[in-house]
Amino acid sequence: MRKAVSILQELSDHDWVHFLLRPQIIARTLAGVFSLIIFVSLVAEGYQNLTTSSELHCILNDNGAACSYGITVGVLSFLQCLLFLGFDVYEASITVHKFKYAILVLDLTFSIIWTCLWFVGFCFLANQWNREIHHYLLGTSAARASIAFAFLSIPCWVYLAYLALKNLWAEPPVPYKRTLDEGSVALTTLSSTTTTSLPNNMGYSENAGAPSYPSTPVPHRLTFMHTDD
Repeated sequence: MRKAVSILQELSDHDWVHFLLRPQIIARTLAGVFSLIIFVSLVAEGYQNLTTSSELHCILNDNGAACSYGITVGVLSFLQCLLFLGFDVYEASITVHKFKYAILVLDLTFSIIWTCLWFVGFCFLANQWNREIHHYLLGTSAARASIAFAFLSIPCWVYLAYLALKNLWAEPPVPYKRTLDEGSVALTTLSSTTTTSLPNNMGYSENAGAPSYPSTPVPHRLTFMHTDD
């Protein structure tokens, strides 16, 4: 028992455990799993045929646009989750401020976009499923799963957008940080130059306060001697 407890304590102190327990990683993983379930369900059982025909139809009111929408958005959402999970893994090794700031901006932008897309997708898929008039032998579970996980994807992407906005506010913008860096360098250079340019001993002459005038040469005067005649 003590050995098991010590193993669990060692695992809890591991960096990967702390990484996996981060709220952003949990939310992004859930969003990726939900997207995977949606497009896999629609690809596997989203198209069925009637007993009277061998032609495949979308189980969502025979509307091929509904199935295509769920599959397309699900695939793109899943790929984006994988991409940004890779950025999260190498976040500590990213030292270029411009690149890190651009990732945060893209994360916020795409999170807002996917929130809107999944909201539209949930409304669209649910509406088409309610209008369905045919009863297929298969595909009912796939339709319900796609609608349910489309709804669950909305709070995940809202939370990811909130975390991205929070991280973006905590990160100073690129021009502001560059200006501060340049200002500190300029002040350091100016202070060092001023210190080194001043002489160690500054002596003042006694007549330092007296005004100095240019000296003009005094001309020689000719004197005439009067002689008595």
